[in-house]
Amino acid sequence: MTPVVHVHRIGKINYKESWDLQEKYLKEAVDIKIQNRRANEQKKPLNHLIICEHPNVYTLGKSGDEKNLLLNDKELESKEIDYYRINRGGDITYHGPGQLVVYPIFDLEQFFTDIHKYMRYLEEAVIQTLLEYNIIGERINGLTGVWVKHKNQEHRKICALGVKCSRWVTMHGIGFNINTNLSFFDNIVPCGIQNKKVTSIQEELGQEQDIAKSAEVLIYKLSQLFQFKIIEN
Repeated sequence: MTPVVHVHRIGKINYKESWDLQEKYLKEAVDIKIQNRRANEQKKPLNHLIICEHPNVYTLGKSGDEKNLLLNDKELESKEIDYYRINRGGDITYHGPGQLVVYPIFDLEQFFTDIHKYMRYLEEAVIQTLLEYNIIGERINGLTGVWVKHKNQEHRKICALGVKCSRWVTMHGIGFNINTNLSFFDNIVPCGIQNKKVTSIQEELGQEQDIAKSAEVLIYKLSQLFQFKIIEN
């Protein structure tokens, strides 16, 4: 049976609010799976795809190093940037206006139970989206995310990934730079990787992009790769 994914386009939302929403959907899914095992039932949890943007915020993964945040508390306050230590994998990253943030809360037992494959599919959806802009996205061996390379230049990161999985239900996900103000990355060591720069579609093409259009393309690419049916919420 084809999996169904409920798509929520919620626009700009405070990071903590979106985190709470993800936790709510994840708990609902996990509770159903626990009940299924207790009662020998086969009810399928709902799958969700949250599409949003955040006000300026830095988030540090559970295995991340706080030294990769180059600002102190007073500087964060003066610059009006939030900061959260969270429960995804990976190190530190930035979210802010102009960045397309995508949170899949997927029951992978409805797709495939392989977290490595799941991460590669997320990357592939971004790579295929970039091709629609005639931008070549690449992977770097041993690193997560999607990177762009120009002739005679080093790779620059255009998309960061970080996920959590509980009983095969995912949360967190994709931070895809569309029109992102890249100067905010100067205050961190992005993803804990030294000497790697960041970029955006706007930076690559030299003009601001329609982030809603980028979201549409990415949602479609995800639906093709994961082979799910979309229900708009």
